[in-house]
Amino acid sequence: MKWSVFIPVAAASICIILLEWPKLKQKPMKDKIAFTAILLAVLLLSMFDLPKTPGPISFLNAVFSPFKPLVE
Repeated sequence: MKWSVFIPVAAASICIILLEWPKLKQKPMKDKIAFTAILLAVLLLSMFDLPKTPGPISFLNAVFSPFKPLVE
């Protein structure tokens, strides 16, 4: 977790909530849930170091590498 990324994103999310929530009071519940879900997803993704995270190919290689001798 990189705090240098998470803290500004959290502060920006709080500012967005404070500025947009009065406008959302008039909107239906679906809009409020979507707004909250998107902000929570952004906060969750800001916790990870995504450029250095291994991709799905690394996972598949780890899972199927024990079966390599059987196939060859």
